[in-house]
Amino acid sequence: MKLGVVILAAGLGKRMQSSLPKVLHPLAGRPLLDHVLETARGLAAEAIVIVHGHGGELVRERLADADCRWVVQHPQLGTGHAVMQALPIVNDMDRILILYGDVPLITVATLQRLLEASAETALGILTAELADPTGYGRILRDPSGRVTGIVEQRDASPAQQAITEINSGFLVAERARLETWLSQVGNDNRQGEYYLTDITALAAREGVTIATVQPSRLAEISGVNDRVQLATLERDYQQQAAERLMRAGVTLADPTRFDLRGRLHVEQDVSIDINCVIEGEVWLAEGVQIGPGCVLKDCRIGRGTQISAHSIIEGALVGAEARIGPFARLRPRTQLADRTHVGNFVELKQTQLGTGSKANHLSYLGDAEIGADVNIGAGTITCNYDGANKWQTTIERGAFIGSNSALVAPVRIGADATIGAGSVIARDAPAAELTLTRAKQATIPGWQRPKKRPTP
Repeated sequence: MKLGVVILAAGLGKRMQSSLPKVLHPLAGRPLLDHVLETARGLAAEAIVIVHGHGGELVRERLADADCRWVVQHPQLGTGHAVMQALPIVNDMDRILILYGDVPLITVATLQRLLEASAETALGILTAELADPTGYGRILRDPSGRVTGIVEQRDASPAQQAITEINSGFLVAERARLETWLSQVGNDNRQGEYYLTDITALAAREGVTIATVQPSRLAEISGVNDRVQLATLERDYQQQAAERLMRAGVTLADPTRFDLRGRLHVEQDVSIDINCVIEGEVWLAEGVQIGPGCVLKDCRIGRGTQISAHSIIEGALVGAEARIGPFARLRPRTQLADRTHVGNFVELKQTQLGTGSKANHLSYLGDAEIGADVNIGAGTITCNYDGANKWQTTIERGAFIGSNSALVAPVRIGADATIGAGSVIARDAPAAELTLTRAKQATIPGWQRPKKRPTP
């Protein structure tokens, strides 16, 4: 049977106190809606439709690469009305699953159970038992336990408000029956809206057996209405991510002080200290050690490499047994070979550092190709920018660059060459020779340092 997914994402989100549409607020570095889209893709749906409203153009712009179709809800007259806007787009589907753009932690596993439980009937809903059900619609059942309807909190009687089984909002229905039921839904309620939940009573009156399933964890059905709830779900997401990593063989110094804002691929015996942030796609090979306060984004780190405290690595490839930091920065398109050293306050940008080469202190190396077994002295910089264009520096195998040197690109330093400390090298330096630029040192006898004039 062909499955269509409709994601409701038209809400205003007034309690967020923000000009940003609610579904674009980030959870783990990604929009709330993006998490729901990822779950929908995991269900192998034939079609995904997003119903948008408030800030719709911005939502579509931010998720322009999403493999889905869009429909606008205007005016916004409730969840039932929102689904009706989407039905014409999914009229060739057999079943329709309803998801919510501000409920980001729902899992593929829970939704698969809902789909399976309702495979032989026309309607299935996801419910939950809450100690405090305030604010949620209540599930109504007859004495035999058969679902007969859903009543919203604002419309519930005192007896109905005492019910602890709640409606999560997630449901799956046969498309044709769903369309028929929605055509019969009215807006005779305190909000004057068309409630999607009203189809439950209509289905029950027709004798439909309504399947129910409960989520594995309550956080799966928790929505975001304000920034407090967003922060709560952020912590839940991070806790779950930390637990998955630890079960995969990662040591986290403190799971409560770890932030995953992308996808982390790990081999065994990886160690990550506190307050590290992972963004984008990151690969950590066996035995990698990450010190405290590091940020890694879109990078690959080779086997046994150690990254010391407060280093930032973005868009870089790092080989095996490298040593990086503390306070190092690797910028995009940087490549470090095996057994390289990049030390404190060293920055590399679009630079290749060959096997066994070292830049241990206070250097900037940009647009450079550096061979194996090169030593870069403290304070060395490649002067790669002339104010209009970037230029390349090449340092061949075995060269030694003295401290506080400036290499003015384009320039080539030959194999096994030595650059004297404090030199400004603007022409190619030959292999296996000492090259330096240094003014003659002089002492002026009897020179006196100027003194401040007395204050009148």
